Amino acid sequence: MRMTETYPQTGTGSAPGSADVVLELQALQKSYGAAKILAGVDFQIRRGEFVCVVGPSGSGKTTLLKCMAGLLEPSGGQTVFEGAPVTEPPAKLAVVFQDYSRSLLPWMTVWANVELPMRNKFGKAERPARIESVLEAVGLAGKGSLYPWQMSGGMQQRAAIARGLAYQPDVLLMDEPFAAVDAQTRIELEDLVLRVRAEFDTTVVFVTHDIDEAVYLGDRVIVLSGAPTTVSRNLAVDLPAPRNQVRTKSLPEYARLRAEVFELIQSAKSHATIR
Repeated sequence: MRMTETYPQTGTGSAPGSADVVLELQALQKSYGAAKILAGVDFQIRRGEFVCVVGPSGSGKTTLLKCMAGLLEPSGGQTVFEGAPVTEPPAKLAVVFQDYSRSLLPWMTVWANVELPMRNKFGKAERPARIESVLEAVGLAGKGSLYPWQMSGGMQQRAAIARGLAYQPDVLLMDEPFAAVDAQTRIELEDLVLRVRAEFDTTVVFVTHDIDEAVYLGDRVIVLSGAPTTVSRNLAVDLPAPRNQVRTKSLPEYARLRAEVFELIQSAKSHATIR
């Protein structure tokens, strides 16, 4: 594990201007029968930002991401992607899920898994160079012939990230992508996603339950309330670039932001218990 490497942040954490907004949630609601999960979620994502979404357990983080991706139909409100309402998965949006063991097709090699979503976007002749580029970017150069079951969990998630990047989406949604790996691998993957985000100039929305991860990675942190869920706080992360696991986490501002997010989540949990 190399903890001294640093990677640039390209976002500023400032409020997005309307010309830069690539993804917008407008009073998004989702209910399952009488159970209201999302009760009017509003926020915007500016092109080039890395935005982390956190909230207490049961706040509907994954439900929110699926509505954003067009995988679930909202009960009210809408998601607008590049100016158009989302009614199905947008062609220029990719998702990396938490469960890499189900995300990758076990009967296909890493190369074939990465190539699969590219078939409808890129010609056969241009795919190999793109695949090689993203595999190298995520540290899997020369591993394309392996099958998922021949790799560690961390390597499988690197392959899932490579697949998302190879498609060259305008926005990459990531649903707690490091939750199932060990602590050391998680740190390595955090720095990996910062590096490839900068290299490929990708807009990232990163759903996580880990407060430290959210503050370390994000240009902004959106804190959700408990269900029925709204946005509790939209925080700009004013930490110097490039980020570094040791130096960044030693900064007083990092500690202040972490404490603020923690207190917001604890307050949301207490409110949910009372309700």
